[in-house]
Amino acid sequence: VQLQASGGGLVQPGDSLRLSCAASGRTLSTYNMAWFRQAPGKEREFVALISWLGTVVYADSVKGRFTISRDNAKNTIYLQMMSLSPEDTALYYCAARQYGPVSSPAGYNYWGPGTLVTVSS
Repeated sequence: VQLQASGGGLVQPGDSLRLSCAASGRTLSTYNMAWFRQAPGKEREFVALISWLGTVVYADSVKGRFTISRDNAKNTIYLQMMSLSPEDTALYYCAARQYGPVSSPAGYNYWGPGTLVTVSS
């Protein structure tokens, strides 16, 4: 499955942004999907996941501000981000795996190129 994330950009603190991750090659309906992010000089970290059944899990740092969702008809997942802060600045990646939803990036075997989110005044 090929993944392509989009929607990143430069926003101000407190703004909202929605990322999309479109898939091709396979239908996403049976895949567990996740968003990860990597800030400069830091390791890639888990942001949110949505299982193929629709179960969602969030990192504590984004809980209450970010919402992950999926539209299987469009073969796309989304990450709605609100109340953005400079600490959210990172390259955001979407990832897919078939066997059980996990929060470790090592568990995902399909990755798209990242989309850059910069939060700055």
